[in-house]
Amino acid sequence: MNTKTDREIIQVGDLKFIKYIEATVLEDKVQEIADTIREDYHEKYPMFLVVMNGAFIYAADLIRKLDFPCELNFVRIKSYHGIESTGKIDIYMPPNIELKDRHIILVEDIIDTGNTMAAFLPELQKHNPASVRLSSILVKPDAHKHNIITHYPGFIIPNKFVVGYGLDYNGMGRNLKDLYQLYDSKNGDRH
Repeated sequence: MNTKTDREIIQVGDLKFIKYIEATVLEDKVQEIADTIREDYHEKYPMFLVVMNGAFIYAADLIRKLDFPCELNFVRIKSYHGIESTGKIDIYMPPNIELKDRHIILVEDIIDTGNTMAAFLPELQKHNPASVRLSSILVKPDAHKHNIITHYPGFIIPNKFVVGYGLDYNGMGRNLKDLYQLYDSKNGDRH
């Protein structure tokens, strides 16, 4: 990675962000995760349950790196407004999805407080899946409020706000191919 002084700073909405993880590094990590999932699930016909909207880019990259039969469905779980978790979880899952006796791999963009998964996992277990595993491209252990296990983690990052690679700030920045971290211009450093 570049040093902090030569990294790109961009504007997203009313905030500035500094490049944190480049697209090529993200791609390498997704391949590594895909290789591990392939070893564990290549004969199990898993269902990937993608948490929208943030995980769609990661999920698309991950699924394309797998060479075995699998199914893909989407759920929408909302818990953020701006750069803060609201603490309120709204879950929207397709009504006709069959999860009983299926091997489920949840695909998330980021696990920070864990509030989203702490609310969703019990709902998912009510459908009696054969197994449930969680993959997230980003994990912020310093922000955890729940004991959530990420079975297929990407990057362990500090408790800083990030955008890009599917993650947004008030709906903006999801399209950025690199990952950016909130920039603190007062200190010339990340926030």
